[in-house]
This record gives sequence, C-alpha cells and structure tokens, in this order.
Amino acid sequence: MKNYINASVLILLIAVVSQSCSRKKDTFINRAWHSVGTEYNILYNGEIALQQGLESVNNAYTENFWELLPVERFEAKTDEVRLGNEAENSDFERAEEKAAKAIQRHSMTINGKEKNPQIDEAYLLLGKSRYYDQRFVPALAAFNNILNKYPTSDKINQVKVWREKTNLRLGSPELAIKNLKRHLRVEEVEGQDLADISAVLADAYLAIKEKDSALRYIDTAAVATKINAQKARYNFIKGQLYNEFGKTDSANMAFDEIIDMHRKIPRAFYINAHLAKSDNFDAETGNKVEFLEYLTDMEENRENRPFLDKIYNRIARFHQSQSRDSLAEVYYNKSLASNKKLNNDNVLSAKNYLILGDMYFDRTEYKTAGAYYDSTLTNMVEKTKPYRVVAKKRKNLDDVILYEGIARSTDSILGLIKMPKDEQVAFFNNYIKELKIKDSLQAEVLKNKTQGKASNSKLGGFAGQSQRQANLPGLPQSSGDGDFYFYNPTTVEYGKLEFFKLWGERLPTDNWRLSSSRKNLATEAIKTKGGNEVVTQLELYEPEFYISKLPTTQIEIDSIAKERNFAYYQLGLIYKENFKEYQLAKSKLEDLLESNPEERLIIPAKYNLVKIYELLGWQDEYEIAKNKLIADHPESRYAEILRNPNSQLAKDENDPQNVYEKLYKQFENQEYVSVVAQAEENIKRFEGDGFVPKFEILKASAIGRLQGVDAYKDAVNYVALTYPNSEEGKRAKEILDNAIPLMQNKEFFPDDEGDSFHVVYQFNSSDKEGIKSFNEELGKMLEILPYKNLTLSTDVYDADTTFVVVHGLKYITSALGFGPTLQDYKKKGTKGITKKYITISSANYAIVQRHKNLTEYINPE
Repeated sequence: MKNYINASVLILLIAVVSQSCSRKKDTFINRAWHSVGTEYNILYNGEIALQQGLESVNNAYTENFWELLPVERFEAKTDEVRLGNEAENSDFERAEEKAAKAIQRHSMTINGKEKNPQIDEAYLLLGKSRYYDQRFVPALAAFNNILNKYPTSDKINQVKVWREKTNLRLGSPELAIKNLKRHLRVEEVEGQDLADISAVLADAYLAIKEKDSALRYIDTAAVATKINAQKARYNFIKGQLYNEFGKTDSANMAFDEIIDMHRKIPRAFYINAHLAKSDNFDAETGNKVEFLEYLTDMEENRENRPFLDKIYNRIARFHQSQSRDSLAEVYYNKSLASNKKLNNDNVLSAKNYLILGDMYFDRTEYKTAGAYYDSTLTNMVEKTKPYRVVAKKRKNLDDVILYEGIARSTDSILGLIKMPKDEQVAFFNNYIKELKIKDSLQAEVLKNKTQGKASNSKLGGFAGQSQRQANLPGLPQSSGDGDFYFYNPTTVEYGKLEFFKLWGERLPTDNWRLSSSRKNLATEAIKTKGGNEVVTQLELYEPEFYISKLPTTQIEIDSIAKERNFAYYQLGLIYKENFKEYQLAKSKLEDLLESNPEERLIIPAKYNLVKIYELLGWQDEYEIAKNKLIADHPESRYAEILRNPNSQLAKDENDPQNVYEKLYKQFENQEYVSVVAQAEENIKRFEGDGFVPKFEILKASAIGRLQGVDAYKDAVNYVALTYPNSEEGKRAKEILDNAIPLMQNKEFFPDDEGDSFHVVYQFNSSDKEGIKSFNEELGKMLEILPYKNLTLSTDVYDADTTFVVVHGLKYITSALGFGPTLQDYKKKGTKGITKKYITISSANYAIVQRHKNLTEYINPE
C-alpha cells in the first residue's frame, strides 16, 4: 500500500511539473515556474558573467585625470561601428547567451502579452552585454524591444537611460537629449534613476560642446546618486568644468566634496582632487609656507606612495613658480623616476620632459634641451597639435645646437689665441688638473671591475681550478695560485691599456723610456685605422701639447672668426624668427657687430636689430638704429625698406621672395643661362638671408639642365653640404640619395623597343628668330598633316644648342618617314621643310638630355 501511495505522488508531481513547463497556459504555477527559473538560474548566472566582463574592462581602463573625465567609465571605439552578432569578450558573450536562453525558453507570450515578468530583465541583460561589447546597433534593438513590448515594465527608466547611452555612442547626442528631456517632463523621476538620466544628459551636452548645460546636469547627477564612486566622478567633472569657466571657488567646493569622502572612494580620485585643488592655489595671495607644508604632508603620507609621481610634479611646479629652479629640477626628475616605477603615465612624463627641456633651453644648454624634447615626443600622441608644436620646436633646435656649438668653440679658440703665453699655460694646467681627476676616477672604476672579475676567477679556480675554466681554450691555466697577475687575462689587458695610455707604443729595446724608442717615429703622430691621432697620457698632461694645436696663421684665425660671425648671425635670426626670443636675438646680433664681421653680414644684422627693437617696443633705440642704418647704408635695400616700408620697391624689387619668384619664372621659360647668372648675383646680394638656399637649389637645377647629371650632382651636393639644416639642404640630400642614382644610366635602348618617338631639329641658341619662324612653319604643317595628336616643344639642350621637338609619334617607322613627308608636303601656303633632323625614342631622348651625350647617340662606336 505504501509503495502504491509513493508511486501515485511521484506521478502526480511529474504531471504538475509537466504542466508547469508549458509556456502556453496562463496559470499561476506556469508563471511562477518560468519566473523563478528565469530569475534565480539563467539571469543570475548571466549577471555574474556581465559583472566579470565589466571587471576585466575596468581593469584595462586607466583614468586620465589630465583631461576632462568621461561621464561613464567606458572607452568606446569611435573608429568603427560593429554590426555583427559575434562578441569579442567571452564574459559578455556568456551573458548574452544566458539572456537569449531566458527569452527562448521562458518567454510566455499569450494573447499578445508577456506573462513572465522577468523577460524584460532578460532583454535588458541582452542589451547591456552587447553595449559593453561595443555592438551598439544590436544593443539598441534589444532596448527598443523592451520599450515596444513592455511599456509598463518597472525597469522602464533604466531602459530609457541605456537606449540613450547607446544613441550617444552611435553619434546621436541630440536625439538622446530630446528623448531624455521629454521623459523627464512626462515622468516624475528621482533617486538613482534621476542620477543616471542626468549623467547621460551631461554626457550628451559635452558631446555637442555645450559645457554650461552639461555642468547643470552633472551637478544634479552628483547630488542624486547614492553610489560613492559615481559621486566622486561627477564631482570631479564638475570641478574640472568650473575650472574651465574660471570659477575656482566653485571648483574647489566640488573637489572638497570628493576629499570629504576619503576612504569611501577610490584613492586615485581622493589624491587627484587634492592635486586639482592645489592647482587653484593663488601664490600671490595665499600662504606659501602653509601650502608647501600641505604638499609636503602629501609627499610624506605612506598611503600616497602610488601617486608620488604626480605629487612630485606638483611640488616641482610650486618651486618653479617661486623661481627655485634647481629645487624644481630635482623634483621633476624625482617625478620621472617615480613614474617609471609606478604608473608609466605618458602624459605626466611628457609634461616633465617638456618643462625640463624648456628650463635647459632658457639656460642656453640646447643640446640637453634637445634630448629632453626628444623624450617628450616619445611620450606624446602623434598627429596632435601639442605634438606638432614640440616637434617644430625640436626641429628648430637642431640649428640652434649646431650654431651655438660653433659659436662656443670658435669663441673659446679665439679667446685662447689672444691670451699671452703664460695665461695659456695656466689655462691648460687647470684643464689638466680636471682631466687627471677624471682619469683617476675612471681608472678606479676600471680597477674595481677588474678586481671583481679577478675575485670571481679565483673563486672558480680553487677546488680543482673549476672545470669550466680548465676546458676553455686560449686561457692560461693556473698551477694552483689563482692570484698570479698573468693568469688573469682581464688584469693583463688592463695593464696593457694603462701602459699604452701612459707611454704609447714602445720598441722592446733598452732605454725604452726615451722618446726615440717610440714606434713609427718617422711620422709626426701615430694614426689609428680611422685616421685619428693616437695621443699618450703623458702628452695629454702637458700644456704645450694643447698650445701647439692652436692655429697660428692669420688665414686660419680669420677663417675661425668668419665661422663664428656667421654662427652669431644665424643664431640671431633663429631666435628672432623661430623662437620669438628677442632678447637672445638682440644679444647675438650685437655681439656680431662688435666682432668686426665681414661686410655681407653688417647690413642685415643692423636691419634685424632695428626690427627687434620695434618688436620689443623700444621706440628710442628703434629710431636711433633705423636712422643710423639709413645714414650709413643709404643705397641698400634695407635702407629703402625702412625709408618707405609700403613702397613697391621695398615690396617687390628688394624682397628676396619676389626676386626668387621672378627668377623661377625664368627657369620655367628655360632661360637657364640667365638663371645661373642671376642666381649667383642674388646669392651674393642676399648673403645671410634665409632665401639663399632657395637660390642655390634653383641654380643647381639650371646647371643640371645645361650641363647634365654629373654637374647637377656636384651642384646639389654643394647645397646639401653647405645648408644641411635648411629645407633645401635636406631636399638636396634626398635628391642625392634617391633621384641621382636613377639618372646614372647612360646606356641607350634599342630604338625598336620604344613606345613613343620624337623628331628633333637642332638650332644654335642665339638664333632666336630662326627658331621662332621654324616653329611657326612647322606648326602650320602639323595642322594639315594626317598625323594625330602631335605636339611641338622648344627644349634647351645646352648653353649653345636648342631643340625643336615633334612629340607623339607612336612607331619608329612613323618617325623615320616624318621628315621626308615634310619635305614633299606643300599645301595651303606651306613651303615644305628640308632641315636635317634626328629620330629618337622618348627613353633615349631623356638620356641625351640628362647626360648631354647627343654626339654618342648620333655616332655610336
């Protein structure tokens, strides 16, 4: 009987379960079965997967407190809109699968209505998983499905927030604003829903650059939210926006709200709120002692160690604002060191390197400044405006480094030359003292390293002389005493090096200390393979060695002075034009004029000084310098410009750019001989001007057209070597490396391989009238000949020869028959042309023009 009852109960339960599994019957048991199964099984696991995915996304995301924080801690990919259903994150994929499973297996749509109250949750999970996987179009479809099918859902506020977030990611901020503002008008929203809606509205207004409206809504979101992490984020954004509007007091209040939350929020927000508030400190009215103590407390707080890089940077900026540059530099370097260990914050590194570069630039230590600017660029995002600004500054610095180096070295040499002999000896004795200290320190370091290696060798040699060393070929083996000097190859090499440094190479003879025992005594100096002089340490410690290297002839001295003066002039122009450092420019140009410069530099230097005085607002100095230049050099173009700054002569005839443009038109007209002559004249006329390299490269091109590739190569090489830092010099280097090699081929191609041919008539270049009349006659004949698409050109071959060329003949037979046709064709007033001609393919014509080897083409060996 008992078994019967158990069996009956089991059957009844199975029947109930079977009935409850049905999604077509609207009964309490069915609804409860599917609702509970959806919520506590499928959706529960789906939410866990979603949170795991969010955690991985958040861990990969780094807050950038240097810029306006995003309203949502989420980095959307703006370069593409993914439309497919394939997920990239496995956790989001699993969450999506769970949501889809809940909809497919537990949806109870009966008579057009959904009876399972958890299906809207399933669609919301589906949309969220797609949103975070950055498949915004499928996500939007899921959210819209809830709004269309479940308008009475208790999640309707959340769904509308998520839909408008998705519209925002799809580039429709105006639509998001319109929908959410309408929702706020229709529905009464409060609490976290109000915070979420306000945050999305703020985000949308930021997207359309309406920051005042964004500030109003982010303030509402910060007040309404109960989530501390969101409250900290929204208040930080509020503070940043107030700072942009110049309302520092309101910004500080927002940052104080974050600081007051302290341990309730992520430490990064707490520290960056302190730092952002400190940036609003007014050094003129604030208590500097208290402020420094405040920063010091932040530095010494052990909990702040992960943020020391930013704290050091803030302390450095404070010291720099108080003109304590040496202390500021220490803290900038500490910030760099901490950043490398802690965070690898590229923005912070770029800021530190840039400031240090500017500090060294202001001290005129340009080589070091250049190194810091290089490091700045490696930490910046390319193709951005800040990157381009620093890159331009760094590029301009190349010239400064070059010419400052020249100026310093030449100044030093000229200063030493002017010293009496006893002062020269004293100067080099001081230098030798420093050299000896440096050499002794280096020797000590090398000795310590050698002893360390020797100790390692000794430890490995005992207990049977280390099998490893015993098996190494080429090493002398010890009989047991690991300390013997010659058993250690490292100490042997060290001893050889020290001997060579002190004595040089000596012959193995008696009295080897005498100078006569030096090897290669027949030569003045021993040369290494690279051609450098080998100098012994004894020579380096003698003042006479250095004094003997000083130039003594007047030609050498004048050459150094000339090089120094040109460097001063270039530095003056660079500081004036590229860096707007007018005081530095003035100093260099004034030093130039006091250094007895050559005539070509005097007038432009004076003119640039006049312009600098004008830019500095020094009206008295400007008038004096201007009148003096006009009085001393009345015929110069600079005097004319100062007398009549608006005159056509000042603008046109004397302006290098206009002169260059006129000369370039002559180049285009193939007046190459005139271009070369005028370019040489203008190079002398505008010596020291930035346009000189342009005239040089134009002259090189004209020489190439007249004399061929070899002459062109020499001319371009001169530009590359003489003006290496100008745009023209760099372009000349590219021509040498890339274009010239392609032009070197002098071998002619077989004529029957060509696909285009020319008929060429030769004229003496001086026969202008003959060339003109021939062109006219040939032009008339081309109009009535049965050939199609033929054109004429007049090409300069060299200084004495000009070609009239017929282009457009496709076959060699057509080219060969063209001349006889012209001789016999006499129609419509034409006389026929009997002048001799040359038939040549277009490829061979290019070779003839490049190498000026027409004779070789006509009379091949």
